Amino acid sequence: MLLVEDDTVLGAAVRDQIAADGHSVDWVMRLDRAGDALASAVYDLVLLDLMLPDGRGIPFLKVLRGRGDVTPVIILTALDQVSDRIEGLNAGADDYMVKPFDLAELSARIGSVARRYVGNPNPLITLGPLEIDVAARSILKDGRPVVLTAREWVLFEAFLQRPGQLLSKNQLEERLYSFDTEIDSNAIEVHVSRLRKKLGAHVIETERGLGYRLGRP
Repeated sequence: MLLVEDDTVLGAAVRDQIAADGHSVDWVMRLDRAGDALASAVYDLVLLDLMLPDGRGIPFLKVLRGRGDVTPVIILTALDQVSDRIEGLNAGADDYMVKPFDLAELSARIGSVARRYVGNPNPLITLGPLEIDVAARSILKDGRPVVLTAREWVLFEAFLQRPGQLLSKNQLEERLYSFDTEIDSNAIEVHVSRLRKKLGAHVIETERGLGYRLGRP
């Protein structure tokens, strides 16, 4: 899970509660850090505060949903007006909890949201000769394992999350920002070429001048 919370006392309490429930958690205190985390890893749930040092959570959530990210989100906030709840849910949140809240109730809410997504997240995907386990980040090609670097996996996962959709070079470059402060101008072309060599020439299609999409073998 990804916890986005700048209150150190509450953040530590929530983190410990999540860990006690048997979940792993990454904790960040800023929206830019949350964006980096979501670009570099797959999360089953996001716990999102709405008032962060570098901005508000609602616009962040809208951007997340606008680009097609369906990761479940529970809002944790002190904003308790009905209008705030409506705004949060309309922005794409799966649940909304007002601070202060009982940690046991948080665990129950997490379980409730998770049950809605049972069978949907982290599927096993078959793509031609490829058998892909998204959760384990493993790939078999004709029954043999294929090893991807972290950067290659992040880019390939971007295509898996948007099957049939065209992804621009800029969209793909955003996935690499968490690895490098500067990205070479031809980084995407290089990584796409390596993915094709490892996974198959047609696994990624090029729309010249527009971008790339997952191939349809």
